[in-house]
Amino acid sequence: MITYVAGETPVHRLDPRTKLFVQAAVAIAAFARTTPRGLLVLSGFVVGVCWLAATPILASLRTYRAFLPFLVAGPLVEAATLGAPWVVPADAVTPALASYRVLLLLLVSTVYIRTTRVRESRAAIQRLVPGRPGVVLGAGVGFVLRFLPLLRDDLSTIRGAIHARLGAERSLFERIRLIGVTGLRRVFARADGFALALQARCFAWNPTLPRLDPTWRDVPAVGVGLALLAWAVL
Repeated sequence: MITYVAGETPVHRLDPRTKLFVQAAVAIAAFARTTPRGLLVLSGFVVGVCWLAATPILASLRTYRAFLPFLVAGPLVEAATLGAPWVVPADAVTPALASYRVLLLLLVSTVYIRTTRVRESRAAIQRLVPGRPGVVLGAGVGFVLRFLPLLRDDLSTIRGAIHARLGAERSLFERIRLIGVTGLRRVFARADGFALALQARCFAWNPTLPRLDPTWRDVPAVGVGLALLAWAVL
């Protein structure tokens, strides 16, 4: 599971609002420049960002391995036909580029999560979205980023327990049922414990959030984001 990793990389030192802006600019550029040449240029940028943030690309993609088959299946299904010639490679080009675009956005999102503390993300969202909606959105993002790693650990524990009890010898349907039912029980138990923890800590709508002070390092990053937007629009 992708989580925050402490570090001193140039991306770690950026203001979270700057990183959100660059991330949005990359998304806009990815949907505006859909040609192979455009995505090739964007790929170089994404690889450079991953290098600056010390984010391993292959390890990050392995984290999303549950979604990768769907990205591969899209172009294959689009290229298949019900009659001769059965496969039309030209029909797979557009969905293949779309799937590749999703991979680039996943890598950029991974860089943000690995280089930004949860509290900083919440503070950035609450300062970007004013009023109660920003508070709700910021709290929701913080809860999700903290809750998902726990759920993944629970599923890994469940799978390990099933294999230890020779669960691998059961049918695929039976294994899915066991993991699904037990996983849902853990989810509800975690949710109940989480709600109780919030009450015990007097969860408030106006928590004390960390200060966000942009520095000179954010200036080049903002410039890069503006350049991406200009490239996408022009």
